[in-house]
Amino acid sequence: MKRYIVNSFNILKNISKNKKHGIVLYNMIFPLWLLWIFPVTWIVVLPANLLIDLLVLSLSMRCLKLDGRKEIAKKAVLKVWIAGFVSDFIGTIMMICAVLIDSFLDYQSPLGAWWYENMTNAVSLNPFETLPAFLWTAACILISGICIYQLNFRLALKKAVPDTAIRKKLALSLAVFTAPYLFLLPTAWFF
Repeated sequence: MKRYIVNSFNILKNISKNKKHGIVLYNMIFPLWLLWIFPVTWIVVLPANLLIDLLVLSLSMRCLKLDGRKEIAKKAVLKVWIAGFVSDFIGTIMMICAVLIDSFLDYQSPLGAWWYENMTNAVSLNPFETLPAFLWTAACILISGICIYQLNFRLALKKAVPDTAIRKKLALSLAVFTAPYLFLLPTAWFF
């Protein structure tokens, strides 16, 4: 991480010396997927995620024509909400790993330069820029989705929905519709 900050300041020095190359300070901006870690954003994120989880749970139960939907929702929604945050956190850790791996590589080596250009910058700014960055981001979303499914199936819905088949369907629905697809949102659009 220290080397990453040093590289950022070296780029800044190069810009002041050589302005005609048009270097952009991509690594000086925090990626959008890191914003949810900061407590200020939690004021909006926490209630919004609760509402989304409740909506997906309610609509899924309605589609499955379950009886006692209100009771199930009351018993499970907070656990579903927590399971979603834990799963998103796991995906975020994976996203951060793409940036942290860069700090262990020699920037002057071919592998270090490739990783920086194709993974660190692309994952942080625009996952659609390179295929490796897109695959990394998609894998992070998939891992989060699998965690959402497992945590909901094994923990959050276990007492509220004793029927295993229905619990699997609800957990799958939550995993598909509440996976952190915003990881794909290019932060480059915002600056």
